[in-house]
Amino acid sequence: MKRKRLKHDFKNLFLCIAVLGSLVGACSNSSSTDNSSTKQDDPKNSDQVTLTLLAYDSFTPSENIFDAFTLETGVKVKIALGGDAGELVTKAALTAGNPQGDVLWGVDNTMLSRALEAKIFSAYKTKNINDLDESARKLISNFEVSPVDTGDVCLNYDVKWFAERKIAPPLTLRALTSASYANLLVVPSPITSSPGLAFMLATIAEFGEDGWGEYWQQLKQNGVLVVDGWNEAYYTEFSGSSGKGDRPIVVSYGSSPPAEMIFASPKPDTAPTAVSALTCYRQVEFAGVLRGTKHQREAEMLIDYLTGVVFQQDLPLTLFVYPTNTKATLPAEFVKYSMRPESPLQLDPQLIATQRTVWLDKFTNTVLR
Repeated sequence: MKRKRLKHDFKNLFLCIAVLGSLVGACSNSSSTDNSSTKQDDPKNSDQVTLTLLAYDSFTPSENIFDAFTLETGVKVKIALGGDAGELVTKAALTAGNPQGDVLWGVDNTMLSRALEAKIFSAYKTKNINDLDESARKLISNFEVSPVDTGDVCLNYDVKWFAERKIAPPLTLRALTSASYANLLVVPSPITSSPGLAFMLATIAEFGEDGWGEYWQQLKQNGVLVVDGWNEAYYTEFSGSSGKGDRPIVVSYGSSPPAEMIFASPKPDTAPTAVSALTCYRQVEFAGVLRGTKHQREAEMLIDYLTGVVFQQDLPLTLFVYPTNTKATLPAEFVKYSMRPESPLQLDPQLIATQRTVWLDKFTNTVLR
């Protein structure tokens, strides 16, 4: 996602919480977790391969999700967390060809062109390719990476805040320029955040290359708050989350409301947050074998596992994103509270590739100065 990511950056959701009632070890930019349970007396242990899976900080699958992979292949998996998705890609680009890991999880369609330009990945066509979402598959041409999840970056709003004041929530991007929503919006920066970049691209898709700069000028005049990342935006500044900030509108994910419901205690009758469907930008996340890995074949097997049904079915209630494997089933509670827009905003990846730097410079000059 992003699911966030809702990847989706849905990604980057609900750090250090794992489903099934267990806590994942606390994360930091330099943290790593061993997710295998191979017996010590296994004769393969003396020369057993351990793969390092690089991921963003909010990568929180179920604690023992890689046990089945280790049991089947004899290969162990260690997770190394590396900040936001943007930071993750930057680090991988700097070490391209001599990677710090074997597989990378979390580059999304807003940053994919940057990763491909840096030649981060070694192409591999997963055995599950025909089971993966067709629209996500179309975003890659030479199997450099494999799509692993999808989500939507959208405006989220604090239902109670608007109800108490008898103010209608914003349902469109244009509405945010109204004086009714002055000083109410917080967004993560597209410079440092994957969902922030997705939101900027949503405004370009909505208002065009000639109009989006003026739109952001209007947001700035209307008091938009730009922060470094999604965590700060959602958990610190947003009034509808645990942070209890004073801004009732935030850029987050279409799958944020089910996360609020599932982890709430006591559980409310309805979700405390809601999504403005017409503001959503579709985010697709990918995983790939890092070029230069010393364990090419084992890394390819891990890609097969990440795109397989077992791992894919773990995603909705851990990362709060949609699996790309069409054979995976969705949990009822995820379906009940999540919002999937029929016609999300999107941009051609090639256009993003050619204009990304120009757009980010324009954002900096328009909003941050």
